[in-house]
Amino acid sequence: MKIGKKQFDVEHDCYIMGILNYTPDSFSDGGKWNNRDRALRHVEDMIEEGAAIIDIGGESTRPGHVQISAQEEIERVVPMIELVKKQFDIPVSVDSYKGEVVEAALKAGADLVNDIWGFLYDKRVAELTAAYDVPCCLMHNRREAVYQDFWTDFLSDMKHCLEVAKQAGVKEENIILDPGIGFAKSPEQNLALIHHLDRLKALGFPVLLGTSRKSTLGYVLDLPVDQRVEATLTTTVFGVQQGASFIRVHDVKENLRAMRMTQGILREGKRNG
Repeated sequence: MKIGKKQFDVEHDCYIMGILNYTPDSFSDGGKWNNRDRALRHVEDMIEEGAAIIDIGGESTRPGHVQISAQEEIERVVPMIELVKKQFDIPVSVDSYKGEVVEAALKAGADLVNDIWGFLYDKRVAELTAAYDVPCCLMHNRREAVYQDFWTDFLSDMKHCLEVAKQAGVKEENIILDPGIGFAKSPEQNLALIHHLDRLKALGFPVLLGTSRKSTLGYVLDLPVDQRVEATLTTTVFGVQQGASFIRVHDVKENLRAMRMTQGILREGKRNG
């Protein structure tokens, strides 16, 4: 898979997507990077620590978040995308589900569209993704966490996202799937998804796992958001074991090391098993 100017071996390798929340109210680091100089230093740090993609978001999607206007989101993310693209040689993802924002971000040089609604909130995002011929990450989400049968409904939802993408003209080789940990699911369902990530991968597309510091980790360990690094590392290990191609995290260095260690064990296990 080509993202920006770089090739990603999604069949045999795994990559870290570093998170830049350019917002005042993110659930995990609200306001910490809501300054251009600090944000750029953080991007530089994440790249030095091994991030392969930088994911830039301008609207918090934490539980209970308040939606901001497309214009306000554009004013946050577009200048930051332009600065990162100018100063660093790394693919940049835009974390948005609004057509206006995605169009502005793509014009500014974004290389990947990361849509937490999997093209179902604003189908123009699918059309823009196809028109600009860029990769996309389609995340599972729904309005209410009500399922007749969780696995059947979950996979049906994902197939619907794929159909919307296909109808818009998005190339199959440009699609990544995200199980949507923490979105319209119970903690138990989130944990089951992490354990059975291979069921999503069986649809035939690269998978991105994003669990970093999320509430399900706090549910298991009863720890606040700033004490969930080790829990995130555990989910990264599970993700690599289940064949994830991308891991989206705040703590790049630690997760990259956990990922590489897991890959080393799996590689030698196959050679000498």
